[in-house]
Amino acid sequence: MSRDYYEILNVSRDADGDVIKKAYRKLAMKYHPDRNPDDKAAEDRFKDAAEAYEVLSDAQKRQVYDTYGHDGLKNTGYSGPGNASDIFSHINEMFGDMFGFGGGRGRQRDPNGPVQGNDLRYDLEISFMDAVHGVEKEVEISKPETCRTCQGSGARPGHQPQTCPTCQGRGQVLRSQGFFQVSSTCPQCRGAGRIVVEPCADCNGEGLVNKKKKVMLKIPAGVDTGARMRLSGEGEGGRRGGHAGDLYVIIHVQEHEYFLRDGRTIYLRYPVSMVKAALGCEVDVPTVNGDAKLKIKAGTQSGERLTLRGEGVVGLRGGRPGDMIVEVQVQTPADLSKKQKELLREFDEHCDQEEEGFFSKILHGHFKGKEKDNA
Repeated sequence: MSRDYYEILNVSRDADGDVIKKAYRKLAMKYHPDRNPDDKAAEDRFKDAAEAYEVLSDAQKRQVYDTYGHDGLKNTGYSGPGNASDIFSHINEMFGDMFGFGGGRGRQRDPNGPVQGNDLRYDLEISFMDAVHGVEKEVEISKPETCRTCQGSGARPGHQPQTCPTCQGRGQVLRSQGFFQVSSTCPQCRGAGRIVVEPCADCNGEGLVNKKKKVMLKIPAGVDTGARMRLSGEGEGGRRGGHAGDLYVIIHVQEHEYFLRDGRTIYLRYPVSMVKAALGCEVDVPTVNGDAKLKIKAGTQSGERLTLRGEGVVGLRGGRPGDMIVEVQVQTPADLSKKQKELLREFDEHCDQEEEGFFSKILHGHFKGKEKDNA
């Protein structure tokens, strides 16, 4: 390479180590082969940046380069950043798992160590009223549990799993992609690092067996669809001494025949006869807590909403319950008896007289105004 290392990293000649590292990080992310597949130019830029960083990040190499240039480095025996493994050692050091190469032994999971069980999900449907008031329910779930025979090792009692010959216990294998090497899960041990030669007869070497278990759920008052309950340790069993995962119960609330819920507020459409709406009355309306008295004032129109304080749903964290909104639905009578029809006609006649008097005033005033206009 004959290009200037400082020019490659786009830093000044007096840049400190942090500036140089930041510049290299930016270029490595931009030109990394995983982000630029089959791009020879990007691959060359990536290798140039790696070489420039190796020299400028090393105080001794940098001093030689600043004094004697590329020829001075050659005289010291330096011939570049080395092979692909050497370049990726820089990547691992700086970026950790960003590109899938692992960030050092301290942060990698021991393939031979304990394996925690996966979390599980259970969908539970409950009634509208159970959601409002809370309920205790016993549910039966089927889940993989730690095999008691082999204690989750997968090996037959008296035998131990052996180190995987393909990955030598690392759980990962390297495969070459041209200039680069990519780490992937070992296909033989599936990342475990060990293989079971003598499998346990009860779990077939899996370390887990499917079992049914009854779990008691205490569902609090005020839950709604989408609420999630976490039961620690009730998920999939662990292997090789690992802890069990958690169980997440997702709540689904059934619709009610009459009530509609929005948060802590309950809505109800309540039918009232035309006569009661006109004269006013007091009625018993159903609520989520039982019947309650509701006063309907005289002349109430269909669609008017009345509020019953505190007859809604309690919050999950307690506090005052919500309210209940009652929408009055004035009913028009049908299938009237002869007597009822006579009474309604008599009532209508009185209404007609009032309407005639009202409209006559309007018409009289209207035409009177027109006569004045024509005068």
